[in-house]
Formats: sequence, structure tokens, C-alpha cells
Amino acid sequence: MSEASVEAHLKVVAIIQARMGSTRLPGKVLLDLAGASVLSRVLERVRRTDSIDDVVVATTDKPSDDIIVKECLRYQIPVFRGQQEDVLDRYYRAAVSAKADIVVRITSDCPLLDPEVTSTTIQAFLNQRPDYASNCLVRTYPRGLDTEVMTLRALERAWLEAAKPHQREHATPYITENPGIFKLLSVTGEADWSRHRWTVDTPEDLQFVRSVYARLGHRGRFDWRDVLDLVQREPELAELNRSVVQKALHAGS
Repeated sequence: MSEASVEAHLKVVAIIQARMGSTRLPGKVLLDLAGASVLSRVLERVRRTDSIDDVVVATTDKPSDDIIVKECLRYQIPVFRGQQEDVLDRYYRAAVSAKADIVVRITSDCPLLDPEVTSTTIQAFLNQRPDYASNCLVRTYPRGLDTEVMTLRALERAWLEAAKPHQREHATPYITENPGIFKLLSVTGEADWSRHRWTVDTPEDLQFVRSVYARLGHRGRFDWRDVLDLVQREPELAELNRSVVQKALHAGS
């Protein structure tokens, strides 16, 4: 079998972190967004992404997250449950359980995630074969389109070696903080749109994405350029969450 044939069988799995706990907007992933939950909107958009073979939601083993399991069952999405505090352990074990060769990290608070942008990041990874690729190492896309892609081997090394608290509380800091160990690839856009905030972490963020869905359609078939055009036509929308300060990595979720 040729090398190309072997590589064609690499399994690409998107793993979406989701839990009910959130310090700034508790239960945010199941809040309503145009008649569906924030999490379901993320799932819809991930499922439309090329190059992804399977999708798994990684949640905690806490009873409070039973409701997330029920939501995933509605959409026939497999769930892995693990430790709440050691996110890296939960994430790695979810990847192993899914038999992933390549892992795509998505968070559940990005209901404007764009299938095209995510596919671009995955394809850059497949073409150049680093250990890790991301469109937020150097941020040019709006916050909320974040996509990280890594080999299972890189994730496993992080799982084995990461020791600092913030490296266990998040899935990928050990990788991104060690460019001497891992080959990192930054995927950037043709312009800098990083001033835009399209994620959901506060009531103001939720108000913004609800406004976007109300204007562009509850079915969510719009893409990120449609959102960009909208905020350029109606700049007051971007002001809804302009003052929100992104939480520092070390602050947890």
C-alpha cells in the first residue's frame, strides 16, 4: 500500500468540549439561540465541515452535565464523560475512545463557527503535517471561529508531560507553550478581523449572536462572511459585546 493510501485512512475526529459550569454565563451551552441550544448550533456547523469523519462531545462525569448527554442523544452525537478539572485528561481519553488519528478541538460556545474556516485549518494541517495547527496562534479571524488540529501523538505527549495547573485545566497549552518540542503551524486569513468577538461567554455575547441569527436566519445556513457583512452594515451590533474582556487562560472557564 502506498504512503498516500495509508494516510487516506487517518481518522479525523472533532471533539467539542461542553459542560454546564461557567462562571460568567452558567449553563450557556444549553441556552436558547433561535429555537435551539447554543450547543446544537455548534454541532450543526461542525457537521457541515469537510474533512471531519466523526464528532464527539467531551463533557464531565458530574450529574449536572447529564443534561448535556441528553441533548447530544437528540442529535445522535456520541459523548465521552471524564474529569471536570483535568480537561486535558478528559480530552485525551475522548480522543482515544473515538480512535482518532487527528483531533480537531472545538469549544461549545462558538455557535458562529464556520465550516469553511475550520476546513481551511484542517487542510493546512493535512498538507503540511505539523504536530499542531491553529487559526488562533496568531489571531486574524474573529474570536469564535477558533479551530485547533493536532495529532493524537502530540495530544498524548501533552497528557503524559503537562504538569502546570493551567496545562491540565485546558487541552492544548502544553503544546502551544513548547514550540521546541512540537512543530506548530499558524493558519491566518487574508486580513485582520481579530477585533470581532463572536463567541459566547457573557450575556452581552449571547445578545450579539441572537441578533445575528435573528437577522441572517434561524436555520443557520449563513457563513462567517455574511456575519462580517452584517456587522459592517449594522456596526451597532458589534457594540453589544465590544466591552467584554476575554478571560485569561489561567483564569479557567
